[in-house]
Amino acid sequence: MPAAFPARGTARCGGGGCDLHGEGGPAPPADGPDRQRPAPPGPRSLDAPRLPPGPASSRCWDTTPHPFPASAFPLLSPKETASGAPLKHARGGGGAGTPRVPVGQVQGVRHGSGAGGGREPRDRSAPRGRSFAYFTIKDRLPQILTRVIDTLHRHKNEFFEEHGEKGVEAEKRAISFLSKLRNELQTDKPVTPLEDELPDAALWNQYLDYQRNLSNGNGEPSWFQSPWLFVECYMYRRIHAALAQNPPIDNFDVFKEGKAQNFFESQEAVIALCTYFQELLKNIKDLDEKQLKEELFKLLQVSLWGNKCDLSFSAGEDSSQKSSPLQSLENMVPYILVNDMEKVWSLLVNAKTNRTERSNVRVDIILDNAGFELVSDLVLADFLLSSKLADEIYFHGKSIPWYVSDTTKHDFNWTVKQLQSANHMWMSRCGINWEGNLKKGVWVFCDHMFWTLPHDFSSMGGVAPDLYAELQKSNLIFFKGDLNYRKLTGDRKWEYSVPFHQALNKFHPAPLCSLRTLKSDTQVGLKPGQGEQIQASEPEWMVSGKYGVVQFDAGL
Repeated sequence: MPAAFPARGTARCGGGGCDLHGEGGPAPPADGPDRQRPAPPGPRSLDAPRLPPGPASSRCWDTTPHPFPASAFPLLSPKETASGAPLKHARGGGGAGTPRVPVGQVQGVRHGSGAGGGREPRDRSAPRGRSFAYFTIKDRLPQILTRVIDTLHRHKNEFFEEHGEKGVEAEKRAISFLSKLRNELQTDKPVTPLEDELPDAALWNQYLDYQRNLSNGNGEPSWFQSPWLFVECYMYRRIHAALAQNPPIDNFDVFKEGKAQNFFESQEAVIALCTYFQELLKNIKDLDEKQLKEELFKLLQVSLWGNKCDLSFSAGEDSSQKSSPLQSLENMVPYILVNDMEKVWSLLVNAKTNRTERSNVRVDIILDNAGFELVSDLVLADFLLSSKLADEIYFHGKSIPWYVSDTTKHDFNWTVKQLQSANHMWMSRCGINWEGNLKKGVWVFCDHMFWTLPHDFSSMGGVAPDLYAELQKSNLIFFKGDLNYRKLTGDRKWEYSVPFHQALNKFHPAPLCSLRTLKSDTQVGLKPGQGEQIQASEPEWMVSGKYGVVQFDAGL
């Protein structure tokens, strides 16, 4: 097959970085990881730090300063530490199915069957130190840091050519900063406050103070004794600081090469998807309702399984989509553990039926990975417009490089331009159409600082009320991927059958749907016994990416 992209556009990664499996990592600690809607939840504290207004926090709509509430840190339930152990803090909600905080020194919690009735979580069945969180902190995160350091080193000549000695000195300082960070991680040092003056630093440091308060005098929170989600986000924020504090290389994206490589190595799948979609568009006006629903379901599944392409999960190793997922969709249906596509269809059809001249049907997509997954999301968005199931699409990406392959504004625009300039007719047609959607304003890309904070989404109403209010304007919000799911559910060790609505912990800006392949051990909304049945034959089922969910919540 001839290359679909101009040769000058084909970037490739080099310098693989060291494999740290089996190395380093301290022993795990013995005891420690147009409809009206209600106003954003959570009281506000008048003397707390504020999320800065304007372009620094959001590039989609105007923002005004809001106080940062103490309620942004709900005391709900144990969150897993890197060792697999729960944090020991005040008891949470205690309602049926709500995990309660253990009073003793428990090695961890594991999922049970049923709602749980507020009982104490049971000990984890896996040996201490063998949790997925522990593996992530001990092995995957140091690998990612090593690749980042290697990337900076390989671009030393480029920095010199563009910036002279100032560029080289900045590269050295950034590498020194990152090497120190890697050592802190591997030797389980305390998690230290951010010392930069970036707009979100005060929010991060207040969150760290919150973690200190949870320790109840048991010392500073460290890498292996803090919630997995927090330290993972913290590492990526520190990577950003390493560059941001060292101009003139402060705008360099250390993950750009990997994202470009994933895109180019997924070329065959991108061609197949764009070809299928452009052929579909030729006849889309002639499709009856049943046929339209079938096509929506296909593209929802392509977007779902596109979520397998996650470079943070593979520690930067190749995770491209090698072949067209369209060919195997029927075979993949049994692996969709929660399949709420009918509910998504009903909502969109009802919204379309009830639309007025003054109210457009709006769909928001909270993006995850660049590369093939982003292309699958763009195709889904184009279908929603072309089928008149939606009138406008808002995409939400990251404001800084994040989790190796997460989509930034640069990645979004770069992807559209790559398709525009492709040598393949249908790829180019997609790119041209998508650029037109952006110019017409029926597609809007937004980023907001909140997406790269460590907070659960249940805190959004207090921490970023402007973002929450914006999401309330949506008819349907798609949340893509594993990290968004973890933040939707608080990254807690819920029992499998706890309702999704409950796990959202009052985060209901609008009807929402998670499109997520499982790559971490948090899952809710399953039928009683469903998770345990899979666990018995596939112990790694929650972290393999083999299973997925299309999980819907209607909101309030």
